[in-house]
Amino acid sequence: MKLAVFDLDYTIWDPEMYQLYGTPKLRPIDSKPFKGLSPELLDEAKTNKDGYILADSSNSPIRVFKGAAYALDEIEKMKAMGHNIEAAVASKTDEPGWAKICLNHLVINNAGTTLTSCFRRDLVEISFGSKTNHFRRLHAKTGIPYENMAFFDNEYGNIRDVSRLGVKCYYTPDGMMKEHWDKAKADFGMAFNSCEADLN
Repeated sequence: MKLAVFDLDYTIWDPEMYQLYGTPKLRPIDSKPFKGLSPELLDEAKTNKDGYILADSSNSPIRVFKGAAYALDEIEKMKAMGHNIEAAVASKTDEPGWAKICLNHLVINNAGTTLTSCFRRDLVEISFGSKTNHFRRLHAKTGIPYENMAFFDNEYGNIRDVSRLGVKCYYTPDGMMKEHWDKAKADFGMAFNSCEADLN
């Protein structure tokens, strides 16, 4: 696997942009609407501003799926150790501007690594139309063969279309899970283990 490509809405984060009421904004976690949130949800919704989460005007917090954070964190560690791998985005989200706010503020680990920093700017494809077009552009930019790409998406139609290009696709109907990433690594014969990397 040389390129791991992720959908955004309900693959990396929840809720989807069309489900939000208004532009996401940073809001203090000690304010009244968020006092009842579980520690687990607060951890998944953490941002690059300590003590704040990202929420819409109805105070619905936006959170990163644990599996997405796990996968992206491993990719960052792989790159730091010299592995030839990149992460990319292929999204048809209804609100690209809101998605960029989420990318800029949501983080994947306690070190404060933002989603934006996980992706090269030229490898973020957000536009309407078939996702095969996203992949053709990613292929043109990187020169990476489709067979060396993995794709994670919660919509089966996108999985079906992109798989026809020769991309290994992983259906994530309930959001990105650790199991999806581990399956992709196994399919590509990748033995990298982030726990072992942390010990080195």
